[in-house]
Amino acid sequence: MDRALQLAARGPAHGPNPRVGCVLLGPPGHGTGPRPVLGEGWHRGAGTPHAETEALADAAWRGHDTRGATAVVTLEPCAHTGRTPPCTEALLAAGIAEVVHALHDPGHRSGGGAALLRARGVRVVAGVRADAAARLVRPWHHAVLHGRPWVTLKLATGLDGRVAAQDGSSRWITGPQARAHAHAVRAAVDAVAVTTGTVLADDPALTARTRTGSLAEHQPLRVVVGERDVPAAARLHGPGGEVLHLRTHDVATVLHVLAARQVRHLLVEGGPALATALLAADVVDEVHAYLAPVALGGGQAAVGPYGATTLADARRWSTAEVRRLGQDALLVARRRPVTTAPGADRTRPRAQEEEI
Repeated sequence: MDRALQLAARGPAHGPNPRVGCVLLGPPGHGTGPRPVLGEGWHRGAGTPHAETEALADAAWRGHDTRGATAVVTLEPCAHTGRTPPCTEALLAAGIAEVVHALHDPGHRSGGGAALLRARGVRVVAGVRADAAARLVRPWHHAVLHGRPWVTLKLATGLDGRVAAQDGSSRWITGPQARAHAHAVRAAVDAVAVTTGTVLADDPALTARTRTGSLAEHQPLRVVVGERDVPAAARLHGPGGEVLHLRTHDVATVLHVLAARQVRHLLVEGGPALATALLAADVVDEVHAYLAPVALGGGQAAVGPYGATTLADARRWSTAEVRRLGQDALLVARRRPVTTAPGADRTRPRAQEEEI
């Protein structure tokens, strides 16, 4: 399973589908030695063969017979026809006798593969390294389970919690290493959002760039939230991802529209009004807090009042990582992971149906 997780990590973190890896092991022998690996595969993104199909093709290329073999997969094999055929049928046709999977698929259509395989006589073992598999597909799993994108809120502040000086200037509070990290995060998410106020004040391009300054291979959807127009000369109209202007201030509407577009991971970069609205709605799943060793002594705060009047009302997350980035520090905090158990309720809004 550790090898399957390594393979899964080769797939793209962005996109409507999860990262999945698969290893095929030969039938149990009479000795005590390790079972031979017949084939390996991983999912390369929506519309491409799934990990199980890739592993079966790899086994065929190597000339191995898969009858009686064990498939070790990081996610429960899918049981529906989407852009590719069901993995359950491929495994059955190949004569797979046992399936060991890490995480249950919470999808309304794609889930249920384990039950189907058991009904067809395949031995199924579930839950092996489920926590590790859940970490690998956290935004996808959350989006499918809850019907809305996983929301990461980015905050870049000085020591006094300010995101801009009194004259409105904010570029750059953090240093080049922190900005490079932020670009890497953009390259791994489905969409990045700012308000019209941020567009008018900072004129961001909202592109994902490499350390050399070139455009990254994947560019996120660029979302602008607010009723004011985006200037015709704004950098948002330049090279990069598609621009989506949502003329609303309602958080629920924003998340609903993005869910319908199969956005699994949303990165919110500004401004304070949007951050405050997200906190008030309690939909911030992860926080990336970049802290620079500077005190602005005034100016705009990162977050405004959102209804918490006492310490007991404050939003809280669990610290997942603390990292030094040049002269700055990064704190990553997130909600506790949620996994599904066999027989769990798979009900969710249809807007997040799988592309798989």
